[in-house]
Amino acid sequence: MTRAFFAFALVGILAHGASAAPSDGSWPQFRGPLGNGHAAASGLPVTWSETQNVKWRTAIPGEGWSSPVVMGGRLWMQTALDGGRSLRAVCVDQTSGAVQHNVEVFYVEAPEEKHALNSHASPTPVVDDERVYVFFGMHGVACLDLASGKVLWKNTELKHDHDKNGPGSSPILHGDLLVLTCDGTEVQFLCALDKRTGKLRWKADRSNRAELAAKNFHLRKAYHTPEIIRVNGRDQLISMGAFRVCGYDPDNGRELWFVDLPGFSNVPRPVFGHGLLFIATGFMKPELWAIRPGGTGNLTRSNVAWKYAKQAPQKPSPILVGDQLFVLSDAGILTCLDAKSGRELWAERLGGEFSASPVFADGHLFFCNQAGVTTVLKPGANFEVVARNTLAGGFMASPAVAGKALYLRTKTHLYRIEK
Repeated sequence: MTRAFFAFALVGILAHGASAAPSDGSWPQFRGPLGNGHAAASGLPVTWSETQNVKWRTAIPGEGWSSPVVMGGRLWMQTALDGGRSLRAVCVDQTSGAVQHNVEVFYVEAPEEKHALNSHASPTPVVDDERVYVFFGMHGVACLDLASGKVLWKNTELKHDHDKNGPGSSPILHGDLLVLTCDGTEVQFLCALDKRTGKLRWKADRSNRAELAAKNFHLRKAYHTPEIIRVNGRDQLISMGAFRVCGYDPDNGRELWFVDLPGFSNVPRPVFGHGLLFIATGFMKPELWAIRPGGTGNLTRSNVAWKYAKQAPQKPSPILVGDQLFVLSDAGILTCLDAKSGRELWAERLGGEFSASPVFADGHLFFCNQAGVTTVLKPGANFEVVARNTLAGGFMASPAVAGKALYLRTKTHLYRIEK
C-alpha cells in the first residue's frame, strides 16, 4: 500500500472508532495491514485438518517463530539453521507453495542462548511493494529485494543484548523510515533507519534509562513491536520498553508523553480504538491497561482510563472487535471486556498454552495454541465456539490472512488453508 492510502484508511477507521483492514489482499507486517489483527477477507474456511481445506503444505527449513507476511504473490518469513548460526529469509510462492528463495542474511559464529519458548528468528518481517525488511535483533537488520531475494543492504550497528532469550520485536514502516526496537540489558533505545539505505535517521534512548540502570539487568529488556496511531490530527509512534510506554513523534523520535507501568520483557502489540490504547504491561504479573494517548509529559496519573488485572497476556496481543476487547492469557483463558469501561463480559478457557496473537477475519476470531489447535469463535457478548481444528507441529507464529486463505505457520510447515 502507498503511504497515502494507508493514512487515508487509518484516518477513516479511527474516526469511526472501528477496526477494519484495507482489502488489497496483502498482509505486510506483524498482525496485518493495520497491525491490529484484522483482515478484510471473505469465504474463509472455519474447519480444516491435515487433509481438509489445505491448498498446499510446505516444509520450512530450520526453526523460526516469525509470522509470514504476504505481498505481490509471495510470502516471506525468517528462520534459523545450525543452532542459530545461519539467520535466513525464506520466500514461498503464494499460489504453489514452492520455496522461491532461502537466503542466508547473517552468519553468527557463536549464537547466544535463547529461551525454550523463543527462536533465533522470531521477529516478523515487514514488506512494501518492492522490498522486504528482516530484523534479527542484536545480530542486525537487512533489506532484500521482494522479487529476487537479493540482499540490498545490511546494518549491524544496533548492538543490544537479548539476555539469553533471543530476539522478539518486529520492525514496522512509517513512510520512508524503518522503525526498530532495541531494548537489551545494557542499552535500551528505539530508532529509525532510512528504508532505502539502512542508514540511521534518528535514535531515541528510553527516557527511564536511569531508573532501569538501577534495576537488575534481567528487568531492563523488552521485545515490543511498536504501533503508529493518529491522535488529534497527528501521527504518534507507540512503543513500550521496560516499565514505561511512550508516545513519540515518528518523524524524529521526540518523546511526547509517557505512562509508567509495572512490567518488563513486554511482548504484546497494543491496539487502539475508541480513543484508547490497550496494552498489556509485561512480565512478571501482567495487567491490561487502557490509556488515553493525548497530552504531553507524564500521563501516569491522568490518562489511565481503566485497568484489568486478571488473566492478562504475557505474549498474545489483544484484539478489538467493535466495542469488545478480547484478551487471551498465555495459559489459554480468553476474556471478553467492554472496551470503553473495562467491564468483564465473560471469561472462558480455550485449552492449551498460547504464544501466537489472534486474528479477526470474515466474522470470526482465530486463536492458535502451541499444540496446533486453532479455536474459531464468533465474537459477541456470549462465548460461542464455531470449530476446533488441529495441525501437527504446534503454533508459535501468528496467522496471516490474504484473499480467501489463512496462512498458518507451525513449528515445521507453512499451510495455505482455503476452501
